[in-house]
Amino acid sequence: MFTKILCKKQSKLLLVIFLAFLSSHVSAQKTNVSGGRQYSSYLFVYFTGNDKAEEQIRFALSTDGYHYRALNHNQPVVSSATISSTGGVRDPHILRGEDGKTFYMVATDMVSAKGWNSNRAMVLLKSTDLINWTSSVVNIQQKYPHQENLLRVWAPQTIYDPVAKKYMIYFSMKHGQDPDKIYYAYANKDFTDLETEPKQLFFSPTNGACIDGDIISKDGKYYLFFKTEGEGAGIKIAVSDKLTEGYVLRDRYVQQTKDPVEGAGTFPLNNGSEYVLMYDLYTKGKYQFTKTKDLEHFTVIDQDVTMNFHPRHGTVMPITTAEAERLESKWGSAEDVISSFTSKQVHALNYSIDTVNKAITLLVKAGTNLHAFNPGFMRFPGVQIKPNAAQDFRKGNSRYTINIKGQQAEEWTVKTVETHNPVLDGYYADPDILYSEKTKRYYIYPTSDGFTGWSGTYFKTFSSTDLVNWKDEGVILDLNKDVSWAKRNAWAPCIIEKKINGQYKYYFYFCAAQKIGVAVADSPAGPFVDSGKPLISKLPAGVKGGQQIDPDVFFDPSTGKTYLYWGNGYMACAELNDDMVSVKEEIIKVITPDASFREGTNVFYRNGKYYFLWSEDDTRSQNYRVRYGIASTATGPIQIPANNLVIAKDTAAGIYATGHNSIIQVPGKDEWYIVYHRFNYPNGIHMGQAAGYNREVCIDKLAFDDEGFIKQVKPTHAGIQPVAAKK
Repeated sequence: MFTKILCKKQSKLLLVIFLAFLSSHVSAQKTNVSGGRQYSSYLFVYFTGNDKAEEQIRFALSTDGYHYRALNHNQPVVSSATISSTGGVRDPHILRGEDGKTFYMVATDMVSAKGWNSNRAMVLLKSTDLINWTSSVVNIQQKYPHQENLLRVWAPQTIYDPVAKKYMIYFSMKHGQDPDKIYYAYANKDFTDLETEPKQLFFSPTNGACIDGDIISKDGKYYLFFKTEGEGAGIKIAVSDKLTEGYVLRDRYVQQTKDPVEGAGTFPLNNGSEYVLMYDLYTKGKYQFTKTKDLEHFTVIDQDVTMNFHPRHGTVMPITTAEAERLESKWGSAEDVISSFTSKQVHALNYSIDTVNKAITLLVKAGTNLHAFNPGFMRFPGVQIKPNAAQDFRKGNSRYTINIKGQQAEEWTVKTVETHNPVLDGYYADPDILYSEKTKRYYIYPTSDGFTGWSGTYFKTFSSTDLVNWKDEGVILDLNKDVSWAKRNAWAPCIIEKKINGQYKYYFYFCAAQKIGVAVADSPAGPFVDSGKPLISKLPAGVKGGQQIDPDVFFDPSTGKTYLYWGNGYMACAELNDDMVSVKEEIIKVITPDASFREGTNVFYRNGKYYFLWSEDDTRSQNYRVRYGIASTATGPIQIPANNLVIAKDTAAGIYATGHNSIIQVPGKDEWYIVYHRFNYPNGIHMGQAAGYNREVCIDKLAFDDEGFIKQVKPTHAGIQPVAAKK
């Protein structure tokens, strides 16, 4: 009987296999087929921070595993107050059940404000639709004996044990002075409690702390990703052919960064052959994504990943089209769809949205073809956007209809405005600008911004022929890779071009760990080689406070000498030696102009006058601005004009914190421009102090009156027109 059935169905089975093979190779959106289910999208489950309001579960969707959009306006989808004993949850993990239609979530029951040793419990959640969840709290200390010295229970995750035919929950615990260890226990049938006592899952050969376990099975083996604690902390892998025992450590770190990391999460891409390992760069306020085929070699793919939220320790699960439609119907919004544009011609960080009048304004870049412009709205299951082709925006706007399955259709107006500010894509600050005689191009050297607490660790440069269209030349100096004496706070660089013995050299002065270093290259785009030690590392004589930051380098055309200026809270200067990597320390001079000086010195020369510019106030203040003075020599004294304000905020235009500038003269012309940073527009003013490290670079025209005084600059969104190249 079995043979007859097999023969009868064999041709159909072969046809199904062939069609599945064909689909996997032809379909534009590849899907992962598992248990008869086709996965076409991804659900990202996460929390957002250490504030109690941020310690709640949030969802985001992606159709490709690379580009994510938060659901429910990045607000909680499950209330921590109703599911936890502490009022907060962290580190959510989600798993699809073996039946394919039940979902299990677990999370740390914790409010971090109460202390890192304050929690003893975890939360278990269960759902059949990803929308409605039942929950229960398991307090390890209350449930089990001999847990009197238990300090914390962190980052639970769930995996199905095919041998025990039960769901295993694994998590880390710390008892007294012992290090954190990873344990496991089995959940009961209803997923409301643990039915076995916790047992240690992984035994570290170093007896070091292990937290944030994440297990994925591949080719008959189990791969346990976990974070070590203490010196040299990072992510390692232990491998076993059994789920609950026998893990052997691969004793090397797999994270592709030297920044602190935690919360490893691994998920398969829906193409069936690749995996993503992601982890939380918790000191940077962002994630890093890497890709692998063998769970051994990992390649960073950050450049391909986008998200409109800042997640903390979370997990990603492949989902079906129907499941994605259900989530969009419940928590999606037309507002999110209309702000999901992907066109590279749009300033991605600078759109403004009017929810009352259902309108969005997109700031587009120079040269955008508005005759046939397509914003490139992201397509999610259950969402229709019409029209779906390029539109004529020459009159400034176009109408779109957004229909989300299960919701009422909405009409939105999309308006486009061509602007040349900001000039760089992304968060950058403290720009220094150079015109290279060697390449006949302009270069901007900024601080890489957007990192919490100014914690960036690398420098990039951008080049242009016209001051409007800029090319990203990539990283030119990475503290973690290229600098031995400092690994943090890569800030406020400056550069000078020198022609020595017929060859061009580039001297790049930069801040690292509140000291000033210098690196040298043969090209303005690098690579730069650090000198091996800080150039400026201590306060000048007589100065009681401040920081050794914000260098500016200046060649004096009158004397042929080259000077370095620096200081936060004071302005110091010193002549550089001929080697350009050392200063004449015996003649360091403090020339602070007046009480308005904060930082960001910039010096240039015009018509026999030396102009000294500096920033006033704090970079986190909307009133951060630039003032100037004039001197007859490169070392002062500096005279203060009656009206010495160079550039300041324009509240009517929504432009704030215009500071830390440099100045560029078009070669061969008395034509000048100011390069500066401002708060991100339009969101910076609403960010609080975080606006001070979410800044963007702009350029506007600088002009002088007949007596050589600087005319106050009005900051603009429009920016400048392309500058003619030198003939």
